[in-house]
Amino acid sequence: MADNFANRADHVSAPASQAVTVVPSDTAALADIPKALFVGTGGTVTMRGAVGNADTVWKNVPSGTILPFRARYVRATGTSAADILALY
Repeated sequence: MADNFANRADHVSAPASQAVTVVPSDTAALADIPKALFVGTGGTVTMRGAVGNADTVWKNVPSGTILPFRARYVRATGTSAADILALY
């Protein structure tokens, strides 16, 4: 199958081309900083941004939401949402 966009530069606003399961952790950073996060099962997500110095709590995130937030950490403590994917 041809990829008409293979020779285009990737950009943060471009669609993701890879999704990786996120395992929330209070100590381990994500392996790479994603373009966004997909929340499969809604709830609360506690995370720290790519350049942030403090965690933020995103409450009542509905199932199926794409959060356009470049997270460095997704914390286990305070996160009740599940089935989270990092979009790259």
